[in-house]
Amino acid sequence: MRKHFVSSIVTALALTAMLSVTIAPAFAQRTAPKGPTGPAPRAADGKPDLSGLWQRPYTPDMTVTTRNRDQIADPSLPDAPKDPKDPPNAIPKKVLPFTPAGKAQWDSYDAAKGDYTGSCMPFGLVRSINSPDPLQIMQNPKYLGLLHEQNTWFHLVRIGGEHIKNATPTWFGDSVAKWDGDTLVVETVNFNGKTRLDTIGHPHSAQMHVIERFLRTDEGHISYEITIDDPVTFTKPWKNNRIFTLRPDWEIMEYSCEENNKDIFEGHIKATMDPNKPEPSK
Repeated sequence: MRKHFVSSIVTALALTAMLSVTIAPAFAQRTAPKGPTGPAPRAADGKPDLSGLWQRPYTPDMTVTTRNRDQIADPSLPDAPKDPKDPPNAIPKKVLPFTPAGKAQWDSYDAAKGDYTGSCMPFGLVRSINSPDPLQIMQNPKYLGLLHEQNTWFHLVRIGGEHIKNATPTWFGDSVAKWDGDTLVVETVNFNGKTRLDTIGHPHSAQMHVIERFLRTDEGHISYEITIDDPVTFTKPWKNNRIFTLRPDWEIMEYSCEENNKDIFEGHIKATMDPNKPEPSK
């Protein structure tokens, strides 16, 4: 049996609430195994079958391309200036196209003052897909089900459906999908704006529109692309690509952040701070 260490990182310098259980972690291995070989399977309706338990690269910072390139930051974005404090082999980062409002929100972010994940609030769609825990995908002609081991969250995508009008904004948004050849294109809107994109804390607004593209390239892999389109926070859309690897040797398991969150209960960190509200003046 393997150890599964799940960290809820609540500051940029890794204030963590850790859970240790016995199962293989997607993120304990820096590189994923090769995965099964063979052609991509198809469902009974002839569409590519995305079903399976998938290992995903941990993406704590969407502006970084990893050395093994299982995560690729948007190559159209400019490189960030090198920090003289970084080691010579530091992984380069990209500069996101912030609006003035988005840049102000990013510059003012301090997770030590209360990151919502430290209170075990829902990560939100993008931060959940960026997390390192296993992801079970279940599929039929009408729905794609995403079952996150992280906090036992689930998210349903309506294939061929339409967005719900005048719906209450939510943590994970409202998702519909359509097939573009063999690629399933998922579009999500109607976010509550209370989440962050990744562990490092890149912001977004409630007006964010997320486009995800799932392509099962063979039996053992999904090519995944996510595009962030948020005119309040960014001047243009930008994307991130990565590879999911099938893990038939794993089983998804229950994970509860709440019962293990010693940092919040023992007062090491502060409770949730709404990222859309400025701090009260002193």
